[in-house]
Amino acid sequence: MRVVLQRVSRAEVRVDGEPVGSIGQGFLLLVGFTDADGEDQVRWMADKVSGLRLFPDAEGKMNRTLDDVGGELLVVSQFTLYGDVRKGRRPSFVA
Repeated sequence: MRVVLQRVSRAEVRVDGEPVGSIGQGFLLLVGFTDADGEDQVRWMADKVSGLRLFPDAEGKMNRTLDDVGGELLVVSQFTLYGDVRKGRRPSFVA
């Protein structure tokens, strides 16, 4: 599993110009899975993401979690995170 996490003040996903998901302050996650990923990996990643202290406290120190700030998650499936670009100019998705 590969995850790209971005802290956002707001985020929205649109399909054909229509919004299909949106959040306020929180994390936008681009997530790529392989057939080797299982429930244990998903649980580990969920625990890791929810525990990351990436929001500032009263002193400006990154010390607050998503739960601490009442943040939201927008999770987007992104198979291209596993594209292999070592050869040529076109990504390969063959395992």
